[in-house]
Amino acid sequence: IIEAYSNAGGTGRLKEYAHDEEEIARERKYGKTASKLLTALHEVVGHASGLLNEGVGQPKETLKNYASTMEEGRADLVGLYYLMDPKLQELGLTDNWKELGMTAFDRYIRNGMVTQLIRIELGDDIEEDHMVNRQWVSAWVFEKGKDDNVIEKVVREGKTYYNINDYSKLRELFGQLLRETQRIKSEGDFKAAQDLVEGYGIKVDQELHAEVLERNKAFKTPPYSGFVNPVLLPETDAAGEITDIKLLQPETFVEQMLSYSGTYSFLN
Repeated sequence: IIEAYSNAGGTGRLKEYAHDEEEIARERKYGKTASKLLTALHEVVGHASGLLNEGVGQPKETLKNYASTMEEGRADLVGLYYLMDPKLQELGLTDNWKELGMTAFDRYIRNGMVTQLIRIELGDDIEEDHMVNRQWVSAWVFEKGKDDNVIEKVVREGKTYYNINDYSKLRELFGQLLRETQRIKSEGDFKAAQDLVEGYGIKVDQELHAEVLERNKAFKTPPYSGFVNPVLLPETDAAGEITDIKLLQPETFVEQMLSYSGTYSFLN
């Protein structure tokens, strides 16, 4: 899915919203790998980690309506922190751990601060939990790094970009925010979750949003992509042993969604 998604939209938006040619070149070389590894670390390590303190209820009880975006943000932060680590190169996952990490940081800040805004109408708040978490993570590290100019807001010819000046300090900020989000989860600190999400993740800079939407008019591809996944059908022998797997490719997205609804709706 990541491979298909990466190949679906072209590089037009990357050229439009990336700060400079160096950032574009890194994205072209390491973007797919950075995306795959962030997803893997997010899902496998991020969501699988994070203990609650003894006697503290589940996040859906303690953090309530903020539980989902807090968990998604915490998992993102796990991935971001460990993506810029030489261990990834030792494991043979990349030929340059530093460039890989820089690429991951670039694309996360670019998306969280700018490009995901093409998905919502001008004047709207951000509501979808993943989008909310990407903004509160990005906006928090941007604000906390201002004194050291860790991330610089650049306006050039009427267009806004966010340029990372210090990747090591940004990693430290990701680590600090990860520690705080884990504390919030472990202690069930509703007020801290509310302050973080409402303070950084919901409201949109309307001037920036209007600019981003105007720049996006040059592109015809939609801001969202959907995928029609192959269906795996096992074939068995008389003893019930699987002898082969056949691939059936549904023809339309609607057909697949209706099939999922009919087959798996009991899981809700």
